Order: sequence, then C-alpha cells, then structure tokens
Amino acid sequence: MITIIDYGSGNLKSIKNGFKKINADAIVSSSLKDINDAEALVLPGVGAFGTAMENLNKYKDSIINHVDLNKPFLGICLGLQVLFTSSDETPDIPGLDIFNGEVLHFPDSLKLQGLKIPQMGWNQLEIRNKCPILDGIDNEFMYFGHSYYVNPDDKNIIAATINYGIDVPAVICRENIFATQFHPEKSGEKGLQILKNFVKLIPR
Repeated sequence: MITIIDYGSGNLKSIKNGFKKINADAIVSSSLKDINDAEALVLPGVGAFGTAMENLNKYKDSIINHVDLNKPFLGICLGLQVLFTSSDETPDIPGLDIFNGEVLHFPDSLKLQGLKIPQMGWNQLEIRNKCPILDGIDNEFMYFGHSYYVNPDDKNIIAATINYGIDVPAVICRENIFATQFHPEKSGEKGLQILKNFVKLIPR
C-alpha cells in the first residue's frame, strides 16, 4: 500500500487522484501505524517550511526509519525541500536532514530578467543523471509552483534541473529516495508516468 502522509500541508486530494488515474492504490493518512506499515511513502507539501516541519515532527522518526529500511519514498514540492538540512525561510527550524544542503529563496535579481517569484507554471526538465522514476522521461515540461529551491551539498543526487534564470534542481534521486520540485500529478501524461515509475519500485 502507498501511504500519502497527511501532516496538514499538502495537495492531498490531487496526489491521491494522480495515483487513482494510474490505477494504483493509495491512502491518505495521519496515522503512525499506517505510515510505519506503508510499503511506500509519499510526502507532498505546499506552504511554509517551518510550519511543515513543526507538523512533521511526530512523523520524523517514522520517515527516517522507512528510508533506512530501503522502502520507496517520494517527496513532492515542499515535500522535497524538507528533506534537506535547513531553509532560508525559517533558518531556526531544521529540516529532516536526510540530504545535506540548504533551501534558498530565488534571488530578487530574477525580476530584472522579467521572471516572477514565485515560479508558477510549466518549465522544461534537463535530465542530468539516470533515475528510475525518470524512465521514459526526456526533456519534458512539468508544472511548478515555488519560491524556494534546494542546493544539495552532493550535486550527484540531482537527476534533473530546470532553468529559471538560474539552474534549479527539479528531481532528486538517491537509492530508494526520490523527490520532485514540480507536481507530477498536475503535469499531464508525463507526470503520471513518473508516478507509474515510482509504483513499479514497490516490492511485490
């Protein structure tokens, strides 16, 4: 079973509908038992880093244990950003620290290039490294909505980027941990292909 973590921050209905469209069973739950028993975890998210981390505090050990057990994990949007050490948005509130690195605000200089902050809309992936959830995905357009971006210490975990005045990591990939800055469930057929690829990684 795929469990989508309900921690009070996320497009829960849209990501559940995304899995429904590909005929994959997924539940939305805030239950520690459901999260601990999950074959795969999905961590969506919209909103502020600090609030998300305060709400995630009770689930932190379960998430880290899931990852340590080598079970598939997918973070989406803010669910990607909280995997890192810290964020400019709330420097005093640490992230899950699964990946070393920081979350940075888009520089104001982007406005001089005619780019809006937040980035809202479609942008084109540039595939950098092989990643199982990107099987069958080329330089596709995906749907983004964010003002912050991740800056990993280990650049090798960046599987795809986009250009938004600067190079922005769009897909993070390491072993059983996957995360997208964009919303695959809102990114058409190719976005749904990413969800299909994730489902294929769940042991049967």
